[in-house]
Amino acid sequence: MTCSVFVGTSGFSYPEWVEHGIYPPGTKSADMLQLYSVLFPVIELNYTWYQMVRKESVERMLSRLEKPLYFTAKLTRSMTHEIDGHWRHQAALYCEGIKPLLEADSLLAVLVQFPAAFHRTQANRYYLSHLFDALADLPLAVEFRNSSWAHEQVYAGLQQRNITLVTVDTPPLPRLFPCLDVVTNPKLFYIRLHGRNSQGWYSGTMQQQFNYLYSNEELLHFQNRYLLSLQHRCSQGVIFFNNHVAGQAVHNAKTLVRMLQQ
Repeated sequence: MTCSVFVGTSGFSYPEWVEHGIYPPGTKSADMLQLYSVLFPVIELNYTWYQMVRKESVERMLSRLEKPLYFTAKLTRSMTHEIDGHWRHQAALYCEGIKPLLEADSLLAVLVQFPAAFHRTQANRYYLSHLFDALADLPLAVEFRNSSWAHEQVYAGLQQRNITLVTVDTPPLPRLFPCLDVVTNPKLFYIRLHGRNSQGWYSGTMQQQFNYLYSNEELLHFQNRYLLSLQHRCSQGVIFFNNHVAGQAVHNAKTLVRMLQQ
């Protein structure tokens, strides 16, 4: 199977990336996505986790791009981290707001990322099933942070729905979801590399949690152990570096691209 692989970063609008030379001096936030599109062919949108995505904003974002760019987008936190009785309404709003990316054939996946506190309980399994039903018109990828979800029944359920199980690279800490090369959707694999900063992982600040630079040896081992296996079983894949501190994600992403090209 021939597999197209796209590499990028989680988020793009980081003021510190100007300071560290990723963007030119004086770059404004409104110009960052256009500059990013010159670096990588795909972006994982983070802002859609913090606030509900709106159709007008997405259309405006697309109109500013001078070259094609693929997208994935996080599901809003009101459906993953701060769940309440209004989640069905939130799901409907999200489906409507993300439509311009679907219509432009630019949306590769919606990332449904759950926190470590989201355990595999009967109630959470019930919620997850109904959430997937509400988002059935979207291409979905789910990321678990709790190891209780590492279960064959979970993989089988995702496979039945053609939902991608996200492969995560995190610090080797207890009860975190393991790094796996399990394929539940042969149309897409989805990898997120968060860094391996064990001391900063539970610090409560992203600047410490994601402050990590992968070595070339670590990336090569990850490629040989996980990436090659996923490539052989999928027709397309995305890889995002989330170690955004000081632009480290950009440096690691560029290195991995060179490795893949070789």
